Amino acid sequence: MDFEPVLTAVGPRLRTLRQSRDLTLSRLAETTGISVSTLSRLESGQRKPTLELLLPLARAYGVPLDELVGAPPTGDPRIHARPFTRHGRTFIPLTRNLGGMHAYKMVIPPGRVPDGVPVEQGTHEGHEWLYVLSGQLRLHLGEHDLELKAGEAAEFDTRTPHAFGNAGDQPVEFLSLFGAQGERMHVRARPAEGGGRTG
Repeated sequence: MDFEPVLTAVGPRLRTLRQSRDLTLSRLAETTGISVSTLSRLESGQRKPTLELLLPLARAYGVPLDELVGAPPTGDPRIHARPFTRHGRTFIPLTRNLGGMHAYKMVIPPGRVPDGVPVEQGTHEGHEWLYVLSGQLRLHLGEHDLELKAGEAAEFDTRTPHAFGNAGDQPVEFLSLFGAQGERMHVRARPAEGGGRTG
């Protein structure tokens, strides 16, 4: 097997993965111990990836090493999700692909921010769709402060300042579909009975 095409694809894959995690090169350098210049050269394809570099990156991203290098699938269709924790919140990846749409199950433990306390909101390129499975999700979206219950959904442009929180005294679990390039969720529905008929 020729591994050269596999290795040349590592750089763009690393960049896409970092951007999907909303990480800067500086932050990733602090986490992995790899210099910013080396990370930049890896992503641009100017530095050949080695196990010494890829192993800490795989740990930082919470993904298997074969996902970083784009190893061919083994034929097993199951997704072996490896949860990771950030800022006390648990993320469970539900998709394997590093480009296009990303799906996560997220769990935020109890710990509501008191009313009147400012919440730090972030922005980034993309579009996000949420669906609450259980508990109550607090969605800060620009000037809006919304509470979503189980069965409720929201969709928004992530260039709008936003932040998530727990609005109840139980853990909140929700699905997040995120398109880094602005891909939107499309829902298909059957036309209503009799739609388009004329008398």
